[in-house]
Amino acid sequence: MSLFLHVLQPNELEEILALENRLLKDRIQDEMDRELFSWNARWRREALEHYLPLGWSFCVREDSELLGYFLGQAFLFLDGQTQSLWIEHLQFTNLQSRDTLVELAIKMGKEKHLQKVYFPNETNLQPALQPYKAEPWSPNSLLVRTTKT
Repeated sequence: MSLFLHVLQPNELEEILALENRLLKDRIQDEMDRELFSWNARWRREALEHYLPLGWSFCVREDSELLGYFLGQAFLFLDGQTQSLWIEHLQFTNLQSRDTLVELAIKMGKEKHLQKVYFPNETNLQPALQPYKAEPWSPNSLLVRTTKT
């Protein structure tokens, strides 16, 4: 499988919503329950409209098919650190795309000299974060140190 990574652009918003809604339909059968869930989802339209123009969100594709993405932003002066990368949401359709996105976020943190990368504390992400010695930061977030602090 040949994967292609790139910075997400605002014109990809509808494609992301389509992917999320397709995956949500597989998990939640009832249409009304899906609609209610989507109102508070980390990938809701207003969240995408915020994150996509920032330039810290990336996707992984095979050919033209969207396999996964993360929404991120750099934070200054978070948790006593000068610069950190916050990953608000990471979605994937297979384990290779998950691992590729996690590796990209951590590599970007190191290359940009950010002190930490924060990830959502979700069961499906924990195996990918284990080799990076992810630590709990809050009940909903894990952190990976990307510099010696």
